[in-house]
Amino acid sequence: MAATPVRRMVAGGVRVFLAESLLIPTGLLTAAYLARRLGPEGYGIFMVAAALVAWVEWSLTAVFSRASVRFVAEAADWRPIGSTLVSAQLALAAAAAALLWILAEPIAGLLGIPRLAGTLRLFAFDIPPFCLAQAHRSILIGIGSFSERALAAAARWTSRLLLVVFLVELGLSIEGAVLGSIGASLVELAVCRRYVKPAFSARATLQVGRLWGYIAPLLLSALALRLYDRLDLVALTALGGRPEGAGHYGAAQSLAILPSLLALSFTPLLLATLTRSFRDGARAEAHRIGRGALRAVLLLIPFAGLGAAAAPEVVGLIFGPAFAPAAPLIPPLLFAAVALVLVAVTTAILIAAGRPGLTVACTAPLPVLAAAAYIAVIPVHGARGAAFVTLAGAVLVASSLVAAVYRVCRILPPAASAARSGAVCAGAYAVASLWSTSGALVLVELGVVAAGIVLALVAAGEFTRGELAMVRAWRGSAAAPAP
Repeated sequence: MAATPVRRMVAGGVRVFLAESLLIPTGLLTAAYLARRLGPEGYGIFMVAAALVAWVEWSLTAVFSRASVRFVAEAADWRPIGSTLVSAQLALAAAAAALLWILAEPIAGLLGIPRLAGTLRLFAFDIPPFCLAQAHRSILIGIGSFSERALAAAARWTSRLLLVVFLVELGLSIEGAVLGSIGASLVELAVCRRYVKPAFSARATLQVGRLWGYIAPLLLSALALRLYDRLDLVALTALGGRPEGAGHYGAAQSLAILPSLLALSFTPLLLATLTRSFRDGARAEAHRIGRGALRAVLLLIPFAGLGAAAAPEVVGLIFGPAFAPAAPLIPPLLFAAVALVLVAVTTAILIAAGRPGLTVACTAPLPVLAAAAYIAVIPVHGARGAAFVTLAGAVLVASSLVAAVYRVCRILPPAASAARSGAVCAGAYAVASLWSTSGALVLVELGVVAAGIVLALVAAGEFTRGELAMVRAWRGSAAAPAP
């Protein structure tokens, strides 16, 4: 029997998520190593530079990523559109890298961190290979090569850890961490080009104009969200924060990364699946898939509660006592990350439904409102105030997008799932707060409470028999030996 669109999407998303989940152990090991090796000040400088470069990189890739998945999936031959997309991406990335190189000194002066200029200039070399790797990823998703897409992600995260540690141990300090990140982008690009090799052409770059009508609203929405992403860290630094404070805040952000991985893994596949359903006139199926995606976001809330309660122990295990001020920042940043997953899912639904303009209307005001709030709050409440402003902004834009999805598609997150998730979240938070551990036992605590969350949701009737049967079937097929 042919797999249903939902099963294909879930199976592909699981593969990609498992690969992207390597960021958790490798990223935490990298963060812990750099935090201890560089100290709060050096780690803070690295995190500020990484945040600024990430703004540029994700803004550029967000311009094309969703459009790339849609156009490649619909094309009879992906090579012409693939050539157009990667060529345009390379041209924009090279221009952005050159601009960042020029502006590095003024940016460092504005933030009051003179050492930041050299780090930014070196990090600028990561922009072209990173953006090209992301463009190739979108092509792999569009043609259905999910395993190859997952392999590229796995190569990136493992090579990043190895290269960063190797180069820093050579005595290169912050520069070694930056060079390791650049090397990881090159490794990922090499793996991608083993499977797809779109041609680079200046002529193909000029053809991107015919896609502009679809890309333009996505560009504005992506820029707004990217400006919002890490704006808290930059604002905290610019408004008089010390580099050590930026290091603490960056450490908290590193521990709130899991929801972002889920969005990165599943929303491109959700967009592709919904696009095909709407194109084929299967609106009932599209509505069912969209409602299921919104429900899945609600089920992340109990795990955010677990992470919030265990934050002090996790910070102590990974970063050490010098980073204890990061612990109170994790709860609001974790729940903000869940709200941003909801933003990613709702924007995918609106784009698939042919209403990308609504994503702009809901997201464009976000960075402006957030910047004003940071200016008002940070001088009084410091890093904790910045974290709660981030949470408030994420919840605000997520709520507006949920309302837009209801207006267009008549889809809402299930109220019963919201109630069950809230109740289980409260229970998980209480258990994790009362169960105080240290050292490696923190991992045991997290595993046991996480398993308890799943069992509680099952006992509460959150999952249907069909869903449980699908999970059992997927596990059976994954465990079956190849013929």
